[in-house]
Amino acid sequence: MGTAKLALEDGSVFTGRSFGAQGETDGEVVFNTSMTGYQEIVTDPSYNGQIVAMTYTEIGNCGVNREDAESPRLWIRGFIVRELSSRVSNFRAERSLDDYLAENGVVGLAGIDTRALVRRIRVQGAMKGVISTTDLDDASLVAKARKSPGLVGRDLASEVMPEGPTVWEPGLHEGYHIDPTGRGPAPRPARGEKRPHVVAMDFGMKWNMPRHLVDVGFRVTVVPGNTPAEAVMEHQPDGIFLSNGPGDPEALGKAVGTVRSLIKTAAESRGIPMFGVCLGHQLLGLAFGGKTFKLKFGHRGANHPVLNKDTGRVEITTQNHGFAIDPSSLPAGVAVSHVNLNDQTVEGIGHERLPVFSVQFHPEASAGPHDNRYLFDQFRGATG
Repeated sequence: MGTAKLALEDGSVFTGRSFGAQGETDGEVVFNTSMTGYQEIVTDPSYNGQIVAMTYTEIGNCGVNREDAESPRLWIRGFIVRELSSRVSNFRAERSLDDYLAENGVVGLAGIDTRALVRRIRVQGAMKGVISTTDLDDASLVAKARKSPGLVGRDLASEVMPEGPTVWEPGLHEGYHIDPTGRGPAPRPARGEKRPHVVAMDFGMKWNMPRHLVDVGFRVTVVPGNTPAEAVMEHQPDGIFLSNGPGDPEALGKAVGTVRSLIKTAAESRGIPMFGVCLGHQLLGLAFGGKTFKLKFGHRGANHPVLNKDTGRVEITTQNHGFAIDPSSLPAGVAVSHVNLNDQTVEGIGHERLPVFSVQFHPEASAGPHDNRYLFDQFRGATG
Protein backbone atom coordinates (compact mmCIF):
# COMPACT_ATOMS: atom_id res chain seq x y z
CA MET A 1 0.00 0.00 0.00
CA GLY A 2 1.26 3.43 -0.94
CA THR A 3 0.09 6.88 0.09
CA ALA A 4 -3.27 8.21 -1.04
CA LYS A 5 -5.16 11.40 -0.27
CA LEU A 6 -8.77 12.53 -0.12
CA ALA A 7 -9.47 16.23 -0.71
CA LEU A 8 -12.87 17.85 -0.19
CA GLU A 9 -14.24 20.99 -1.75
CA ASP A 10 -14.19 22.75 1.63
CA GLY A 11 -10.37 22.55 1.61
CA SER A 12 -9.91 19.67 4.04
CA VAL A 13 -7.45 16.89 3.15
CA PHE A 14 -7.12 13.38 4.61
CA THR A 15 -3.97 11.32 4.11
CA GLY A 16 -3.97 7.53 4.30
CA ARG A 17 -2.97 4.33 2.54
CA SER A 18 -4.10 3.29 -0.92
CA PHE A 19 -5.71 -0.04 -1.78
CA GLY A 20 -7.53 -1.36 -4.79
CA ALA A 21 -6.61 0.40 -8.02
CA GLN A 22 -4.01 3.14 -8.38
CA GLY A 23 -5.01 6.45 -9.93
CA GLU A 24 -7.37 9.34 -9.29
CA THR A 25 -11.13 9.65 -9.05
CA ASP A 26 -13.73 12.29 -8.18
CA GLY A 27 -17.28 12.11 -6.91
CA GLU A 28 -19.70 13.18 -4.22
CA VAL A 29 -18.33 11.95 -0.87
CA VAL A 30 -21.01 10.23 1.23
CA PHE A 31 -21.06 7.78 4.14
CA ASN A 32 -22.82 4.49 4.81
CA THR A 33 -23.55 3.27 8.35
CA SER A 34 -23.92 -0.45 7.55
CA MET A 35 -21.77 -2.88 9.51
CA THR A 36 -21.95 -5.52 6.77
CA GLY A 37 -22.84 -5.77 3.10
CA TYR A 38 -19.97 -3.82 1.59
CA GLN A 39 -19.97 -5.97 -1.57
CA GLU A 40 -23.62 -5.17 -2.17
CA ILE A 41 -22.83 -1.48 -1.64
CA VAL A 42 -19.94 -1.28 -4.11
CA THR A 43 -22.00 -3.07 -6.80
CA ASP A 44 -25.19 -1.01 -6.26
CA PRO A 45 -25.73 1.17 -9.37
CA SER A 46 -27.35 3.83 -7.16
CA TYR A 47 -23.83 4.80 -6.01
CA ASN A 48 -22.76 5.81 -9.51
CA GLY A 49 -20.93 9.14 -9.22
CA GLN A 50 -20.18 8.79 -5.50
CA ILE A 51 -17.21 8.07 -3.26
CA VAL A 52 -18.46 5.97 -0.32
CA ALA A 53 -16.98 6.07 3.19
CA MET A 54 -17.93 3.23 5.55
CA THR A 55 -18.47 4.22 9.19
CA TYR A 56 -17.84 0.72 10.56
CA THR A 57 -14.26 0.39 11.77
CA GLU A 58 -13.03 -2.69 9.87
CA ILE A 59 -14.07 -3.63 6.35
CA GLY A 60 -12.99 -6.51 4.13
CA ASN A 61 -12.84 -9.46 6.53
CA CYS A 62 -15.60 -11.31 4.64
CA GLY A 63 -13.92 -10.97 1.26
CA VAL A 64 -16.12 -11.05 -1.84
CA ASN A 65 -17.89 -13.73 -3.85
CA ARG A 66 -19.95 -14.08 -7.03
CA GLU A 67 -23.28 -14.59 -5.24
CA ASP A 68 -23.45 -11.29 -3.35
CA ALA A 69 -23.00 -8.89 -6.29
CA GLU A 70 -25.99 -6.65 -7.01
CA SER A 71 -25.03 -5.79 -10.60
CA PRO A 72 -22.52 -6.88 -13.25
CA ARG A 73 -19.82 -4.43 -12.10
CA LEU A 74 -18.72 -1.93 -9.44
CA TRP A 75 -20.30 1.52 -9.75
CA ILE A 76 -18.78 3.50 -6.87
CA ARG A 77 -16.16 6.08 -7.85
CA GLY A 78 -14.04 5.42 -4.77
CA PHE A 79 -14.14 3.54 -1.46
CA ILE A 80 -12.97 4.74 1.98
CA VAL A 81 -12.48 2.62 5.12
CA ARG A 82 -10.90 3.08 8.53
CA GLU A 83 -9.13 -0.28 8.50
CA LEU A 84 -8.90 -2.70 5.60
CA SER A 85 -8.79 -6.27 6.91
CA SER A 86 -5.65 -8.07 5.78
CA ARG A 87 -7.27 -11.44 6.43
CA VAL A 88 -10.27 -12.91 4.60
CA SER A 89 -11.99 -15.41 6.90
CA ASN A 90 -15.46 -16.09 5.44
CA PHE A 91 -15.91 -19.58 3.97
CA ARG A 92 -17.83 -18.12 1.02
CA ALA A 93 -15.05 -15.72 0.04
CA GLU A 94 -13.42 -16.13 -3.37
CA ARG A 95 -11.01 -13.17 -3.22
CA SER A 96 -10.18 -10.12 -1.16
CA LEU A 97 -11.84 -6.71 -1.30
CA ASP A 98 -8.45 -5.22 -2.19
CA ASP A 99 -8.14 -7.48 -5.26
CA TYR A 100 -11.81 -6.91 -6.18
CA LEU A 101 -11.39 -3.14 -6.32
CA ALA A 102 -8.09 -3.40 -8.17
CA GLU A 103 -9.57 -5.73 -10.81
CA ASN A 104 -12.45 -3.30 -11.36
CA GLY A 105 -10.41 -0.10 -11.43
CA VAL A 106 -11.78 1.41 -8.20
CA VAL A 107 -9.45 3.50 -6.05
CA GLY A 108 -9.57 2.79 -2.31
CA LEU A 109 -8.35 4.78 0.70
CA ALA A 110 -7.70 3.25 4.14
CA GLY A 111 -6.22 4.42 7.42
CA ILE A 112 -7.88 7.83 7.72
CA ASP A 113 -10.03 9.06 10.59
CA THR A 114 -13.41 8.17 9.10
CA ARG A 115 -15.19 9.44 12.21
CA ALA A 116 -13.75 12.93 11.59
CA LEU A 117 -14.71 12.69 7.91
CA VAL A 118 -18.29 11.68 8.69
CA ARG A 119 -18.67 14.43 11.30
CA ARG A 120 -17.51 16.94 8.71
CA ILE A 121 -20.03 15.65 6.16
CA ARG A 122 -22.83 15.74 8.73
CA VAL A 123 -22.04 19.37 9.56
CA GLN A 124 -21.17 20.66 6.08
CA GLY A 125 -23.26 18.25 4.02
CA ALA A 126 -22.21 15.82 1.31
CA MET A 127 -19.32 17.36 -0.61
CA LYS A 128 -17.48 16.92 -3.87
CA GLY A 129 -14.13 15.23 -3.41
CA VAL A 130 -11.12 13.62 -5.07
CA ILE A 131 -9.11 10.54 -4.09
CA SER A 132 -5.66 10.26 -5.64
CA THR A 133 -2.59 8.03 -5.44
CA THR A 134 -0.80 10.01 -8.17
CA ASP A 135 -1.27 13.68 -7.26
CA LEU A 136 -0.42 14.24 -3.59
CA ASP A 137 -0.39 18.04 -3.65
CA ASP A 138 -3.08 19.33 -1.31
CA ALA A 139 -3.85 22.57 -3.17
CA SER A 140 -4.05 20.78 -6.51
CA LEU A 141 -6.45 18.15 -5.16
CA VAL A 142 -8.75 20.69 -3.49
CA ALA A 143 -8.94 22.63 -6.75
CA LYS A 144 -9.88 19.42 -8.62
CA ALA A 145 -12.55 18.64 -6.04
CA ARG A 146 -14.13 22.06 -6.48
CA LYS A 147 -14.17 21.69 -10.27
CA SER A 148 -15.72 18.21 -10.25
CA PRO A 149 -19.34 18.08 -11.52
CA GLY A 150 -21.19 16.81 -8.43
CA LEU A 151 -24.64 15.19 -8.61
CA VAL A 152 -27.22 17.98 -8.78
CA GLY A 153 -28.83 18.26 -12.20
CA ARG A 154 -27.01 15.19 -13.60
CA ASP A 155 -28.70 12.27 -15.31
CA LEU A 156 -26.60 9.42 -13.92
CA ALA A 157 -29.30 6.81 -14.43
CA SER A 158 -28.72 6.65 -18.19
CA GLU A 159 -25.17 5.44 -17.47
CA VAL A 160 -26.34 2.37 -15.54
CA MET A 161 -29.45 1.26 -17.46
CA PRO A 162 -29.42 -1.97 -19.47
CA GLU A 163 -29.30 -1.65 -23.25
CA GLY A 164 -32.49 -3.56 -23.97
CA PRO A 165 -35.27 -5.72 -22.51
CA THR A 166 -34.50 -9.07 -20.89
CA VAL A 167 -36.48 -11.80 -19.17
CA TRP A 168 -35.43 -12.23 -15.55
CA GLU A 169 -35.56 -15.78 -14.18
CA PRO A 170 -33.59 -16.24 -10.89
CA GLY A 171 -35.40 -16.04 -7.56
CA LEU A 172 -34.00 -15.84 -4.05
CA HIS A 173 -34.13 -19.61 -3.52
CA GLU A 174 -34.82 -22.09 -6.29
CA GLY A 175 -38.33 -23.51 -5.84
CA TYR A 176 -39.14 -21.50 -2.67
CA HIS A 177 -39.83 -18.01 -1.48
CA ILE A 178 -39.62 -16.64 2.05
CA ASP A 179 -43.01 -16.61 3.74
CA PRO A 180 -43.54 -13.13 5.31
CA THR A 181 -45.77 -14.65 8.01
CA GLY A 182 -42.72 -16.31 9.53
CA ARG A 183 -44.01 -19.89 9.07
CA GLY A 184 -41.03 -20.85 6.93
CA PRO A 185 -40.47 -21.42 3.20
CA ALA A 186 -43.57 -21.63 1.02
CA PRO A 187 -43.77 -23.20 -2.45
CA ARG A 188 -43.23 -20.77 -5.28
CA PRO A 189 -45.49 -21.11 -8.34
CA ALA A 190 -43.97 -23.61 -10.76
CA ARG A 191 -42.37 -22.13 -13.86
CA GLY A 192 -45.05 -23.66 -16.08
CA GLU A 193 -47.94 -22.14 -14.15
CA LYS A 194 -49.52 -18.92 -15.31
CA ARG A 195 -47.97 -16.04 -13.41
CA PRO A 196 -48.85 -12.35 -13.56
CA HIS A 197 -46.41 -10.40 -15.70
CA VAL A 198 -44.45 -7.48 -14.24
CA VAL A 199 -42.44 -5.06 -16.34
CA ALA A 200 -39.56 -3.73 -14.23
CA MET A 201 -38.24 -0.38 -15.46
CA ASP A 202 -34.52 -0.47 -14.69
CA PHE A 203 -32.99 2.90 -13.72
CA GLY A 204 -30.06 1.15 -12.00
CA MET A 205 -31.80 -1.79 -10.37
CA LYS A 206 -30.21 -3.99 -7.73
CA TRP A 207 -30.55 -7.64 -8.67
CA ASN A 208 -32.30 -8.56 -5.43
CA MET A 209 -35.38 -6.61 -6.56
CA PRO A 210 -36.32 -8.89 -9.49
CA ARG A 211 -35.35 -11.90 -7.36
CA HIS A 212 -38.05 -10.89 -4.86
CA LEU A 213 -40.54 -10.26 -7.66
CA VAL A 214 -39.96 -13.78 -9.00
CA ASP A 215 -40.24 -15.31 -5.54
CA VAL A 216 -43.66 -13.81 -4.86
CA GLY A 217 -44.95 -15.31 -8.09
CA PHE A 218 -44.31 -12.85 -10.90
CA ARG A 219 -43.02 -13.39 -14.41
CA VAL A 220 -40.54 -10.53 -14.84
CA THR A 221 -39.42 -8.60 -17.90
CA VAL A 222 -36.74 -5.97 -17.30
CA VAL A 223 -36.65 -2.94 -19.61
CA PRO A 224 -34.37 0.12 -19.62
CA GLY A 225 -35.71 3.01 -17.58
CA ASN A 226 -35.84 5.21 -20.69
CA THR A 227 -38.34 2.90 -22.40
CA PRO A 228 -41.36 4.92 -23.66
CA ALA A 229 -44.73 4.26 -22.06
CA GLU A 230 -46.13 2.79 -25.28
CA ALA A 231 -43.31 0.26 -25.44
CA VAL A 232 -43.85 -0.69 -21.80
CA MET A 233 -47.53 -1.33 -22.46
CA GLU A 234 -46.69 -3.48 -25.50
CA HIS A 235 -45.40 -6.09 -23.02
CA GLN A 236 -48.98 -6.35 -21.68
CA PRO A 237 -47.99 -5.99 -18.02
CA ASP A 238 -50.12 -6.97 -15.06
CA GLY A 239 -47.94 -4.72 -12.93
CA ILE A 240 -45.23 -2.07 -13.43
CA PHE A 241 -42.20 -1.79 -11.15
CA LEU A 242 -39.99 1.34 -11.01
CA SER A 243 -36.51 0.57 -9.70
CA ASN A 244 -33.85 2.39 -7.75
CA GLY A 245 -31.10 4.34 -9.50
CA PRO A 246 -28.53 7.11 -9.09
CA GLY A 247 -28.47 10.87 -9.37
CA ASP A 248 -30.91 13.76 -9.30
CA PRO A 249 -34.50 12.68 -10.06
CA GLU A 250 -35.42 16.11 -11.45
CA ALA A 251 -32.79 15.59 -14.18
CA LEU A 252 -34.88 12.73 -15.59
CA GLY A 253 -37.55 14.80 -17.26
CA LYS A 254 -38.37 12.24 -19.94
CA ALA A 255 -38.69 9.47 -17.37
CA VAL A 256 -41.04 11.62 -15.29
CA GLY A 257 -43.17 12.14 -18.39
CA THR A 258 -43.19 8.40 -19.07
CA VAL A 259 -44.25 7.61 -15.51
CA ARG A 260 -46.97 10.25 -15.69
CA SER A 261 -48.26 8.66 -18.88
CA LEU A 262 -48.15 5.19 -17.31
CA ILE A 263 -50.13 6.41 -14.31
CA LYS A 264 -52.83 7.59 -16.69
CA THR A 265 -52.85 4.75 -19.22
CA ALA A 266 -51.97 1.80 -16.98
CA ALA A 267 -53.11 2.59 -13.45
CA GLU A 268 -56.05 4.91 -14.09
CA SER A 269 -57.43 3.43 -17.30
CA ARG A 270 -56.69 -0.26 -16.76
CA GLY A 271 -56.17 -0.63 -13.01
CA ILE A 272 -52.62 -1.93 -13.44
CA PRO A 273 -50.69 -1.60 -10.15
CA MET A 274 -47.45 0.40 -10.03
CA PHE A 275 -44.77 0.04 -7.35
CA GLY A 276 -41.72 2.32 -7.06
CA VAL A 277 -38.58 2.03 -4.94
CA CYS A 278 -36.02 4.76 -4.15
CA LEU A 279 -35.50 6.67 -7.44
CA GLY A 280 -38.69 5.03 -8.70
CA HIS A 281 -40.46 6.47 -5.65
CA GLN A 282 -39.12 9.95 -6.41
CA LEU A 283 -40.15 9.68 -10.07
CA LEU A 284 -43.68 8.77 -9.00
CA GLY A 285 -43.77 11.79 -6.72
CA LEU A 286 -42.62 14.07 -9.54
CA ALA A 287 -45.09 12.48 -11.96
CA PHE A 288 -47.92 13.25 -9.53
CA GLY A 289 -46.84 16.90 -9.60
CA GLY A 290 -44.67 16.94 -6.48
CA LYS A 291 -41.13 18.24 -6.03
CA THR A 292 -37.90 16.78 -4.70
CA PHE A 293 -35.02 18.37 -2.81
CA LYS A 294 -31.47 17.39 -1.95
CA LEU A 295 -30.86 16.16 1.57
CA LYS A 296 -27.94 17.60 3.50
CA PHE A 297 -26.03 14.33 3.74
CA GLY A 298 -28.53 11.70 2.65
CA HIS A 299 -29.62 8.39 4.16
CA ARG A 300 -27.30 5.44 3.58
CA GLY A 301 -27.19 2.36 5.77
CA ALA A 302 -29.06 -0.71 6.96
CA ASN A 303 -30.46 0.64 10.24
CA HIS A 304 -32.82 3.55 9.49
CA PRO A 305 -36.10 3.55 11.48
CA VAL A 306 -39.25 4.28 9.49
CA LEU A 307 -42.83 4.63 10.75
CA ASN A 308 -45.48 2.83 8.71
CA LYS A 309 -48.40 5.21 9.18
CA ASP A 310 -50.94 2.61 8.07
CA THR A 311 -49.97 0.03 10.71
CA GLY A 312 -48.28 2.17 13.36
CA ARG A 313 -45.27 -0.16 13.28
CA VAL A 314 -41.66 0.99 13.23
CA GLU A 315 -39.65 -0.79 10.54
CA ILE A 316 -35.85 -0.91 10.29
CA THR A 317 -34.86 -0.21 6.71
CA THR A 318 -31.98 -0.26 4.26
CA GLN A 319 -31.52 3.09 2.56
CA ASN A 320 -29.39 4.76 -0.07
CA HIS A 321 -30.55 8.14 -1.33
CA GLY A 322 -29.56 11.79 -1.32
CA PHE A 323 -32.86 13.31 -2.49
CA ALA A 324 -36.35 13.26 -0.99
CA ILE A 325 -39.92 14.22 -1.88
CA ASP A 326 -41.24 17.49 -0.45
CA PRO A 327 -44.51 16.43 1.28
CA SER A 328 -46.01 19.92 0.97
CA SER A 329 -45.78 19.64 -2.82
CA LEU A 330 -47.87 16.46 -3.12
CA PRO A 331 -51.35 16.98 -4.57
CA ALA A 332 -54.63 15.95 -2.98
CA GLY A 333 -55.21 12.25 -3.34
CA VAL A 334 -51.58 11.27 -2.74
CA ALA A 335 -50.88 10.43 0.90
CA VAL A 336 -47.65 9.92 2.81
CA SER A 337 -47.56 6.30 3.99
CA HIS A 338 -44.10 6.09 5.63
CA VAL A 339 -42.02 8.65 7.54
CA ASN A 340 -38.34 8.60 8.52
CA LEU A 341 -38.11 8.82 12.31
CA ASN A 342 -34.66 10.44 12.25
CA ASP A 343 -35.62 13.56 10.29
CA GLN A 344 -39.35 13.18 9.45
CA THR A 345 -38.72 13.03 5.69
CA VAL A 346 -41.06 11.16 3.34
CA GLU A 347 -40.32 7.42 3.07
CA GLY A 348 -43.42 6.27 1.22
CA ILE A 349 -46.45 7.51 -0.65
CA GLY A 350 -49.64 5.98 -1.99
CA HIS A 351 -52.47 7.16 -4.18
CA GLU A 352 -55.80 7.12 -2.37
CA ARG A 353 -57.74 5.90 -5.42
CA LEU A 354 -55.28 4.32 -7.88
CA PRO A 355 -53.19 1.15 -7.24
CA VAL A 356 -49.95 3.15 -7.16
CA PHE A 357 -47.55 3.22 -4.23
CA SER A 358 -43.85 3.60 -3.53
CA VAL A 359 -41.21 3.67 -0.81
CA GLN A 360 -37.96 5.57 -0.49
CA PHE A 361 -36.12 2.76 1.30
CA HIS A 362 -35.00 -0.61 -0.12
CA PRO A 363 -37.42 -3.45 0.75
CA GLU A 364 -35.19 -5.98 -1.02
CA ALA A 365 -32.46 -5.39 1.62
CA SER A 366 -29.27 -7.20 0.48
CA ALA A 367 -27.64 -6.55 2.78
CA GLY A 368 -29.90 -5.39 5.55
CA PRO A 369 -33.00 -6.10 7.63
CA HIS A 370 -35.96 -7.94 6.12
CA ASP A 371 -38.74 -5.95 7.79
CA ASN A 372 -40.08 -4.71 4.46
CA ARG A 373 -40.45 -7.84 2.33
CA TYR A 374 -44.21 -7.55 2.75
CA LEU A 375 -44.22 -4.78 0.14
CA PHE A 376 -43.50 -7.28 -2.63
CA ASP A 377 -46.41 -9.41 -1.41
CA GLN A 378 -48.56 -6.27 -1.29
CA PHE A 379 -47.65 -5.59 -4.91
CA ARG A 380 -48.37 -9.19 -5.84
CA GLY A 381 -51.76 -9.03 -4.13
CA ALA A 382 -52.66 -5.85 -6.01
CA THR A 383 -52.31 -7.64 -9.34
CA GLY A 384 -55.14 -10.04 -8.43
